[in-house]
Amino acid sequence: MALLITNGRIITATDDYVADMYCADESIARIESTIDPQSVPDAEVIDATGKFVFPGFIDPHVHIYLPFMGTYAKDDWKSASQAALVGGTTTAIEMICPGRDDQPMDAFETWLERAQSSAACDFTFHMGVVRTDEAAMQQFRDIVLRGVASFKVFLAYKGALGVSDEDLYRTLTLAKQLGVIVTAHCENEELVAQKQAELIAVGKTGPEFHEPSRPRIVEAEGVQHLMTFAELTGAHVYAVHTSNQLAIERAVKAKQRGVNAWIETVVPYLVLDKTYAEKPNFEGAKFVMSPPLRDKEEQPYLWNALRAGIISTVGTDHAPFDFVGQKDMGKPPASNFMMIPNGIPSIEDRINLLYTHGVATGRIDLNTFVRCASTNAADIFGLTQKGRIAVGADADLCIYDPNYTGTISAKTHLMQTDYSAFEGMPIKGRPSVVTVRGKVMARDGQFTGKLGHGQFLHREPTH
Repeated sequence: MALLITNGRIITATDDYVADMYCADESIARIESTIDPQSVPDAEVIDATGKFVFPGFIDPHVHIYLPFMGTYAKDDWKSASQAALVGGTTTAIEMICPGRDDQPMDAFETWLERAQSSAACDFTFHMGVVRTDEAAMQQFRDIVLRGVASFKVFLAYKGALGVSDEDLYRTLTLAKQLGVIVTAHCENEELVAQKQAELIAVGKTGPEFHEPSRPRIVEAEGVQHLMTFAELTGAHVYAVHTSNQLAIERAVKAKQRGVNAWIETVVPYLVLDKTYAEKPNFEGAKFVMSPPLRDKEEQPYLWNALRAGIISTVGTDHAPFDFVGQKDMGKPPASNFMMIPNGIPSIEDRINLLYTHGVATGRIDLNTFVRCASTNAADIFGLTQKGRIAVGADADLCIYDPNYTGTISAKTHLMQTDYSAFEGMPIKGRPSVVTVRGKVMARDGQFTGKLGHGQFLHREPTH
C-alpha cells in the first residue's frame, strides 16, 4: 500500500522543514508543502503533526550470528531485525566473522542465508578477513563482486581473529585495488595479551580488570598502526567502536596527513562508563566489551567530536550474550575476565539513547543526529538509496515522537538477552512509525511488519 505522510517536520542531514510526503513502489515519490489526500486515494494517511520525519537509521556495526568465546550470540535475524525496527533502524551492516580455517566464501554464504531467511530490515555485510593466502584473496574478490564493498580486520584477539602485519598489508593493498573500504577493530593484540597475563598472575581476575588489560593507549596504538598501513597503501579505512580521545587524536593526525579515514563510536561509550564494569557480585560482566568502557571524563570529548563531525558515525557493536549461562563463563574463581563473551546488546536502544542524551540535552542538533546515525553511514558504505529523504530514495522512514517518555527494560525489549545494559534508563522520544521501502514495519514500540521483508543490499565499491 502507498503511504501519505502529512504535516511532518522533515529532518535530513542538512534540512529542516514541514511538508507532506507520498511514498509508492518502495520509493519516495513526492515531497510537497501540501498533498491533497484525494489525489492519492490508494494511500494510507499517517498524520505526523508534532513529530519528526527522519530517514531510516543505519547501524553500521552489528553482530547477529556470532560464534565467540566458545558460545554463540543470542539473537538471530528474526529477533534482531524486529528490535532494530522498533528502535528506528531500517538497515543494519553485519560483520561476517569467519574462523581462521573457514573458507571466506563459505562464511559469506552462511551469514547471507541466515539473514535472508528471516530479516525484517534491509541488511548488508562487512567481510571479515583473518588470512590472506591466494585462495582466500580470490574469494574476497568474488565476494566483492557479490555486492560486499567493505572488509573487516581485527587488530586484537591474538591467536583467533587477529591478523598479522603481513595480512593487514595484503588486505589493505587488495582493498585499494578494488575500491573497498577496510573497517578495523583497533587495539594491539600483543600488548593486550601481556597485560592480561600480568593481571591474572596476581589474582586480578574479575570483570573490573578487563579495562586495565586493554587501556586506552593500547587502543590508540592500534589506531596509529592502522593509519600507518593506510598511509603506505593508500587504502581507505574506518576505525570502528573508537572509545577515547587519545585514539581519536591519532586518527585525526593521520587524516591531516592525507590519510582517507573515518571514525566510528558506539552508543555504549556515550552513556556508560567503566564503573559499570566494576559493579560487585560479577554484575560488571554485563558491561564487558572491547575496547572497554572508559572513564566518564571521556564522554564530553566524544560528544564534542560528534558535534564537530570528527566522529562520523554512531553504531552499536551489538553483540548479544546472556548474563546467565554465557557471560558467567568468566566467573572467578573457576575462570577469569578473559572468558567473558564481549559485547553489549544495544541495537534496539541506539536511536532513543542518542536522541535522549544527545538531541534532548542540546549536545547535538537534529541534523547532526541524522548525519551520524544514518546519512554518513550510507555515504561511507555506498548505500546510495538509503540515509536520505529525497524523491527517488528508498522510502525508509522513521516518524519520531519527541513527546514520548518511557524507561528501558529487559522485560520489554525484543532482543533475546536476559538483561539490558541500560536497565531503568529514561528515554525522551521514540519511533512512532517505521517503514522499510514504504512498508510499515513498526508502530509505537510494536513490530507490525513481516519477517523476511528485508533485502540484501548489493553495494558497488566507492573507495
